Amino acid sequence: MDTHAARLANLLVGNDEGAAVLETTLAGPTLVFERATMFAIGGADFGARLDGEPIVPLRTRQAKAGATLELGAARTGCRAYVAMAGGIDVPIVLGSRSTYLPAAFGGYEGRALRAGDLIPLGTNDGAGTGDFTGLRAIGPAAAPRYGHTLRVVPGEHLARLTVAARGRFFGAEFTVSPRSDRMGYRLDGPALDALEMPDLLSAAVTMGTIQLPAGGTPILLMADRQTTGGYPRVGQVATVDLCAAAQLRPGDTVRFEEISLDEAQGLYLEREQGVNALRRALAYRP
Repeated sequence: MDTHAARLANLLVGNDEGAAVLETTLAGPTLVFERATMFAIGGADFGARLDGEPIVPLRTRQAKAGATLELGAARTGCRAYVAMAGGIDVPIVLGSRSTYLPAAFGGYEGRALRAGDLIPLGTNDGAGTGDFTGLRAIGPAAAPRYGHTLRVVPGEHLARLTVAARGRFFGAEFTVSPRSDRMGYRLDGPALDALEMPDLLSAAVTMGTIQLPAGGTPILLMADRQTTGGYPRVGQVATVDLCAAAQLRPGDTVRFEEISLDEAQGLYLEREQGVNALRRALAYRP
């Protein structure tokens, strides 16, 4: 869900940015390391402790063999990501190591982890050879931007809303419904009245697409969304704010702020420059 937090944690331990990590939602696990392992945690603050010592997210840490890492309940946000040097070594299915729970395939036996599972780690000759522990913080340009305001590029069908509805879309507060999941968030709030809508052909959608089904209650599509959809598309969350969307939980409120496509692209390039600077800093060997 929060791919930016996951990639930063991977970078901190010398992994490929797309290496498999452990995603934890709302309440975290207790992990025991069977061998010395470098790790980093990205995303929400779960009050993580290593052998009882509090640890700060997005800092590289070294766990000794036998050490215990505890993640409690999310203090803010919703999801955290534990990246371990070498990545999680599970079979590649359809080009990915991730788990798809609805169809019960991928990841670790196609299911959520449970007590007693032994998580296999890969090897990474580059991880641990540099003094990564000296890097105390992620630069502000690369750091995730969390919050309850999402910047949105107007969608193809926004103009078909009434003037009043467009004002509510970018001015009102919406609440993430308990009926939300990894496929999408249903957003409770003022109904968005539309002018007459033509019959729409299904078109491509992606994470961050905001659809408007009949009834005027928006749906924000997330990581497990479908690939095409026939509902009107009234907005697209800027890529740099998808991490903030991923950290919303049921009951949270959210507002949309209108920006242009050029602004969204500029924000993305600014963040990627920060990530590139992080890569260079981690690649440095004194």
